[in-house]
Amino acid sequence: MWANDSSLGPCFRPMNITLEERRLIASPWFAASFCLVGLASNLLALRVLAGARQGSSQGRSSFLTFLCGLVLTDFMGLLITGAIVVSQHAILFDWHAVDPSCRLCRFMGVVMVFFGLCPLLLGAMAAERYLGITRPFSRPAAASPRRAWTIVGLVWAAALALGLLPVLGLGRYTLQYPGSWCFLTLGPEPGDVVFGLLFVLLGSFSVGLSFLLNTISVATLCRVYHGREAAQQRPRDGEVEMMAQLLGIMVVASVCWMPLLVFIAQTVLRSPPPMSPTGQLSRATEKQLLIYLRVATWNQILDPWVYILFRRAVIRRLHPGLSTRSRSLSLQPQLARRPTMA
Repeated sequence: MWANDSSLGPCFRPMNITLEERRLIASPWFAASFCLVGLASNLLALRVLAGARQGSSQGRSSFLTFLCGLVLTDFMGLLITGAIVVSQHAILFDWHAVDPSCRLCRFMGVVMVFFGLCPLLLGAMAAERYLGITRPFSRPAAASPRRAWTIVGLVWAAALALGLLPVLGLGRYTLQYPGSWCFLTLGPEPGDVVFGLLFVLLGSFSVGLSFLLNTISVATLCRVYHGREAAQQRPRDGEVEMMAQLLGIMVVASVCWMPLLVFIAQTVLRSPPPMSPTGQLSRATEKQLLIYLRVATWNQILDPWVYILFRRAVIRRLHPGLSTRSRSLSLQPQLARRPTMA
């Protein structure tokens, strides 16, 4: 146990920071404004999604269900983590006194991992679009919003299962600089290394798979759109709209999360380890972790705006030619017309 006081839990490690330094770093106004903007953005996206689902086709309805699950996850993540962080920044409570048994710290660690992984694992949307574009007849006929919600539920279960591993003994959640949030431990202990690498590999694999499937889907759309059969088989605006939204979500997730994932992998695998035997990290490492975490949290604000801005109406304004193209045909092969008898 790192803490000198035996009554304190295992989530506390040495952190040389004064109260004045915490005041300079932890701004309650910035944290509150950040959370309010994110919550408002996600609420707006949910409202737009609710209107878009009315009268939509089955394939589009399933995709909108995935988007709804993503936006709902981002909203709840901002609400829960924001409530803890803003409260801590506002009153600068002493975590040692408020949570000596580390229950709140463990809860926040689980929440951070869960809501961090969910947007990455919801790359299942890329698989849905891949099947819808490249294998329109192989996709199950029962691909309905209920099936999509089932997949979203499985994603939530997988993210929660990983987040609970430190509670069950694999890895540790510890208080992080400047003493206002808890996250996985970047230490040399085998459990910390294994859990950190699991988090990194799962997130990176999801981003990589999304990139691969989206690339194939876009290439298929471009081939159909500009190929010899383009006059007979134009992709619908809806297909272009969904792919634009999916690519935007993938880019946002990659830009926001990959720096943090790479940093975690580099830190836990570094030799000699950056964490001392007493559990102390260098100030440079702690500040880097805080910066990368703040970049990652932008994902929860930008995700809803990807959907709001990459809608068909906005795309048509940017590319007026799309509105003049045929939108009645899909990527599915057209049945040959039988010749009429004279």
